[in-house]
Amino acid sequence: MARLAQTAGLTDIQQEILSTVRDFVDKEIIPVATELEHRDEYPQQIVDGLKELGLFGLMIPEEYGGLGESLLTYALCVEEIARGWMSVSGIINTHFIVAYMLKQHGTQEQKDYFLPRMALGEVRGAFSMSEPGLGSDVSAITSKAVKDGDEYVLNGQKMWLTNGGTSTLVAVLVRSDEGHPEGTAPHKSMTTFLVEKEPGFGEVRPGLTIPGKIDKMGYKGVDTTELIMDGLRIPANRVLGGTTGQGFYQMMDGVEVGRVNVAARGCGVAQRAFELGVSYAQQRHTFGKPIAQHQAIQFKLAEMATKVEAAHAMMVNAARKKDSGERNDLEAGMAKYLASEYCKEVVEDAFRIHGGYGFSKEYEIERLYREAPMLLIGEGTAEIQKMIIGRRLLEEYRLQG
Repeated sequence: MARLAQTAGLTDIQQEILSTVRDFVDKEIIPVATELEHRDEYPQQIVDGLKELGLFGLMIPEEYGGLGESLLTYALCVEEIARGWMSVSGIINTHFIVAYMLKQHGTQEQKDYFLPRMALGEVRGAFSMSEPGLGSDVSAITSKAVKDGDEYVLNGQKMWLTNGGTSTLVAVLVRSDEGHPEGTAPHKSMTTFLVEKEPGFGEVRPGLTIPGKIDKMGYKGVDTTELIMDGLRIPANRVLGGTTGQGFYQMMDGVEVGRVNVAARGCGVAQRAFELGVSYAQQRHTFGKPIAQHQAIQFKLAEMATKVEAAHAMMVNAARKKDSGERNDLEAGMAKYLASEYCKEVVEDAFRIHGGYGFSKEYEIERLYREAPMLLIGEGTAEIQKMIIGRRLLEEYRLQG
């Protein structure tokens, strides 16, 4: 077992789950990840294996057939999976955010209907907030839902759906002005709809089109797509929680948990980069000795290991705070910001240690070098994290009088 990124105070069950996941990553993911990634191929066999392990139901309560585990357990599993191949952690994360939003905000009928099948991985989740023209400005959403009898008609275009093709349930955030008077703040007139669909591309149900995969620099294998709604009819009982106007708060709650997840991914990728760097440094010889014995390389390894350790500690702290029922937006923002920045730096140092070979597609570090940047923008950019952190700090440290 590696010395870095250990977590104190885990139960026997948590340790057993993590050990099983790490074993799966070492045997089933790492040996095939780079080849699948270069082909941009969906890792169906890996996903089937994760289903068998029960990972799709890890945080779904036991009464719905899940394992009922904590956010910390989930985050530590994600860290292990991202260490093997970050794309696989993305497949699970979006599914989990939708399951979490259902668990926290869904009606009893919605929970009973979706959660047992989500726990088995039969229903696979994706969530859709972003649009082509708005980036981080969620309040500028233009996709719209208009009530028509017992249904809503949805129109608009969404962007950057992880699992857009393979999912069968998408939580979609749109504007819904009914019941909200003119002049209502934009974030108070948004609603999350639970949209069921067939997996695949093209028209996946009447009025709903998933055009195809977006070709990306990294984060391959997992399908990232657009979503186009043109007269998409959704019954009123598929409004998340049953009440319109709550969508922004529901999505932000999901994203807060997602930020812990992105921090965990950053930790996992950084760990793998450190492993590759420290291993290569002991094999490669220059000037008559392994490069690990050159002080310049030892300094790099020292910095990398410290960053791995620090990011892991912050991620664990953010997860534990959410598990305890406390507000964790400050800690989650800090963990996501630090882990993604440190991940990029650790990956780059491992890349430098590899020298010219780091540029070769034969070496795993080349893949990590293309994957790390996604963490800088996913689940809110570094700049958005700093805004959240800054505002929360001013709340906490407001001058009195």
